[in-house]
Amino acid sequence: MSFDWKSEQRFFLKGELQSLSSRETSFLINEETTPAKRFNLFLRRRLMFQKNQQSKDSIFFRDGIRQIDFVLSYADDIKKDAELKAERRKEFEKNLRKTGLELEIEDKRDSEDGRTYFVKIHAPWEVLVTYAEVLGIKMPIKESDIPRPKQTPMSYVLGPVSLPTSVKYPHPEYFTAQFSRHRQELFLIEDQATFFPSSSRNRIVYYILSRCPFGIEDGKKRFGIERLLNSNTYSSAYPLHDGQYWKPSEPPNPTNERYILHQNWARFSYFYKEQPLDLIKNYYGEKIGIYFVFLGFYTEMLSFAAVVGLACFIYGLLSMEDNTSSTEICDPEIGGQMIMCPLCDQVCDYWRLNSTCLASKFSHLFDNESTVFFAIFMGIWVTLFLEFWKQRQARLEYEWDLVDFEEEQQQLQLRPEFEAMCKHRKLNPVTKEMEPYMPLYARIPWYFLSGATVTLWMSLVVTSMVAVIVYRLSVFATLASFMESDASLKQVKSFLTPQITTSLTGSCLNFIVILILNFFYEKISAWITKMEIPRTYQEYESSLTLKMFLFQFVNFYSSCFYVAFFKGKFVGYPGKYTYLFDEWRSEECDPGGCLIELTTQLTIIMTGKQIFGNIKEAIYPLALNWWRRRKARTNSEKLYSRWEQDHDLESFGPLGLFYEYLETVIQFGFVTLFVASFPLAPLLALINNIVEIRVDAWKLTTQYRRTVASKAHSIGVWQDILYGMAVLSVATNAFIVAFTSDIIPRLVYYYAYSTNATQPMKGYVNNSLSVFLIADFPNHTAPSEKRDFITCRYRDYRYPPDDENKYFHNMQFWHVLAAKMTFIIVMEHVVFLVKFLLAWMIPDVPKDVVERIKREKLMTIKILHDFELNKLKENLGINSNEFAKHVMIEENKAQLAKSTI
Repeated sequence: MSFDWKSEQRFFLKGELQSLSSRETSFLINEETTPAKRFNLFLRRRLMFQKNQQSKDSIFFRDGIRQIDFVLSYADDIKKDAELKAERRKEFEKNLRKTGLELEIEDKRDSEDGRTYFVKIHAPWEVLVTYAEVLGIKMPIKESDIPRPKQTPMSYVLGPVSLPTSVKYPHPEYFTAQFSRHRQELFLIEDQATFFPSSSRNRIVYYILSRCPFGIEDGKKRFGIERLLNSNTYSSAYPLHDGQYWKPSEPPNPTNERYILHQNWARFSYFYKEQPLDLIKNYYGEKIGIYFVFLGFYTEMLSFAAVVGLACFIYGLLSMEDNTSSTEICDPEIGGQMIMCPLCDQVCDYWRLNSTCLASKFSHLFDNESTVFFAIFMGIWVTLFLEFWKQRQARLEYEWDLVDFEEEQQQLQLRPEFEAMCKHRKLNPVTKEMEPYMPLYARIPWYFLSGATVTLWMSLVVTSMVAVIVYRLSVFATLASFMESDASLKQVKSFLTPQITTSLTGSCLNFIVILILNFFYEKISAWITKMEIPRTYQEYESSLTLKMFLFQFVNFYSSCFYVAFFKGKFVGYPGKYTYLFDEWRSEECDPGGCLIELTTQLTIIMTGKQIFGNIKEAIYPLALNWWRRRKARTNSEKLYSRWEQDHDLESFGPLGLFYEYLETVIQFGFVTLFVASFPLAPLLALINNIVEIRVDAWKLTTQYRRTVASKAHSIGVWQDILYGMAVLSVATNAFIVAFTSDIIPRLVYYYAYSTNATQPMKGYVNNSLSVFLIADFPNHTAPSEKRDFITCRYRDYRYPPDDENKYFHNMQFWHVLAAKMTFIIVMEHVVFLVKFLLAWMIPDVPKDVVERIKREKLMTIKILHDFELNKLKENLGINSNEFAKHVMIEENKAQLAKSTI
């Protein structure tokens, strides 16, 4: 079989291939050696299997020997461009054969739906070894002598969560080197059919598909399977699953890794088990593998935060009855005698403080002394999480041969849409080739459109939040007019006060609005990103990440920021309230503060998002696959082959992993940004992630086509986003404790204003409420019904009406404000100092990993050196003694030259 290197340059991208060295140039078959001739020669040695004798689970060509590495599908098209598409397919498949790939086409009459053609692709050994060298794929050269990490002393405790060793470590560890077809004897090749794993095979085939030309149109060379998919020339392109997920494969099919993954990973009954990470990486590739490593590591770290948060909640629960503030509020002789000023104008009546008894007790669950401790703890926890993740990532790079990782070339490949829109070409200074180029002036209008769209949608989020605030104000006034009649002045202890009822309904409405806006923005953000015409897939994903994260950050967190930092802070005081749009009075907090409302808001949005997300992820692909199968069963007597079964599954898509990361990062924000108000947030996130891992595993294994394997050595831009949110979380939690919680005013009273030595907190409620003279109410704000009392109380620190500085802030207000600012400064500096110390003390790469990397590099160099010396010895044809003398002479010459220098 001969090679024609010029034909390869003729049929592949000129600029792409000319940048490759001679060793990277792909293997091609002469045009004279047609596929038919090669197939006939093959049949002389192999038995040809008939279609009706073929198993529906077979992943081989009809001969039962050549494995299917990739599948393309298309259906008859009766539209006007049908001939053009047929010509493109013909040219594309012709060029694929010229690269050395072998194709087998299944006629539509043999398909179950009766209208779909399937093009099965097999990469022979010569193609695999050529492109393994081009892609720099590392393959084993010797079994590693570095022992795996030893079991910890607590391993017997973790026994129930461990997987069998054969599943956890499906293959031995090897010393590896970049594959070279000229050094094939160096590598551990026992069987050519199984030497390259299926993930590497489909990655190689996709590399060829993405660069194979299919013609010249409008004077430009057109190439790549992505362009053909975008134009509907082909309907799908995917690698095959290696078998059914509910049963193991039978010979001659290889080991069914899909079945092993389903049995040990994708079952919900295994929620407590560790993940078979090496098997996930081998089957789906490093990019998907590292997502599950990150999700699993994040879930493990959440378990520590969940335990501490649960302990803080239990502390609040046990100390609820001993809380002096809620005791005074509930006491008929104290809270029952305090008449509070109306919470809205005219329609709202006066009310007694003890009507919020149950709400004040519930508030103590999350607003107690442990709040400060937990806020500081989470600031340290997030630092430990990110630093230990660096170490986990470094260990993963070593274990998965990603130490010398280079960015995937398909990520750096030009997008077909970019080439289609480009009317200019520019000389690439590296390749010295003319490449598509879009000048800045052509991009500026699209950038303006993109920026305006993002700004518009963020404005919609703010507008919807204001609309929800208006709803809350209106509903509160309505409820108050019904619920706060004369009964409000009696000894009422109801939990469903107008404030709580309005807060619950408003939070639920806000969550529904968030989901609606999020649904539409996902579509719009993808559209405007395409309109920006990014040059590469990497640029496209980065641009989309920025838009989606900014929007979801504002969408999910804006209402929490409002409750935490704005609600109740600019209310004014009776007789001089502030108004929204000159019509609605600004919302006030509960006498115990706004923390309980922030907790309610956070719980509803976080829990609702997690439940909705898991249900959507499980039901959406299941329903689509059921409907697709139902429509496809038109020729059920036909063989429902392996490629047809996978064709009817949902496609994971190039952005499938993007949305998984986005969901996790948004949850990370809930856990860190507002955790001081809700210590149970880590526990809820932990429960969700345990379910999330199994849902993602189940849908990938059973409901989605197999993805093309691709490499990645980190979680990419998401790591920078996590660092930014970690820094922001320190500030938000400090402000929540200072301004949203009631802990600082209580401490100021305890140390500076309490006059009771035995019960220092006695009298705090009375101290925290100011007095207002009812006669000072303007006519348009006072309740319509006259009362026989002359004063009412409101939450603030102001002088009483009989003081010369009446209604001005008193000295205690400034003391409390100074204490709040001092707490923020001290907490931020303490947490940041600990963060920097931990970051300095914890190395990014563990010491044992550094030693393992050095050991592997040394052994790899030694093995390559010995291999080259033995090869040189064979070429020289001399005996061992002469060869040793020859080597010694050369080494002496080198040492002499070194000493002379």
